[in-house]
Amino acid sequence: MNVFEYAMKMETDGRKFYLDSAEKAESPALKKILLQLADDEVKHYAIFKAMKDGEMADYKEAEKTTILKTVKNVFENLRDEGKDLSFSAEAKKIWEEAREVERQAEEFYREKANELDSEEQKRILNRIADEEHRHWVTMNNVIQFLDRPNHWLEDAEWSNIEDY
Repeated sequence: MNVFEYAMKMETDGRKFYLDSAEKAESPALKKILLQLADDEVKHYAIFKAMKDGEMADYKEAEKTTILKTVKNVFENLRDEGKDLSFSAEAKKIWEEAREVERQAEEFYREKANELDSEEQKRILNRIADEEHRHWVTMNNVIQFLDRPNHWLEDAEWSNIEDY
């Protein structure tokens, strides 16, 4: 299996994970984010398929992920509507698993980019790795947000009080 076939499998598996998780998600806000992540995986798959088939793959800036904006909008809408900004423990597990999936994908694409001869293919793999990193940042920020109440006491102003 070459790098592009493996990347296509990773993107297919990632999409399935996001769609399955969206189906189980109790929160429409979480579902919306997961479905956008699944859509991003489809875009990546198409690029890798073109590369595998020897076609000119095109990574368009206009198709770059907007996941950070989507997440921000989802949370702002929840806040503006006065809705609860908390999620179930199951949702947190989904976020943590998704964060790990994105970390592994970014690492894989960067590693494989260094092994390719084609500068264009290297550029595309690194661009997709950048997107996977944005996904990771999104997951990490949401997890930190969800964990904030659990760590408030240790993270609040108490941290600057000296021990005597």
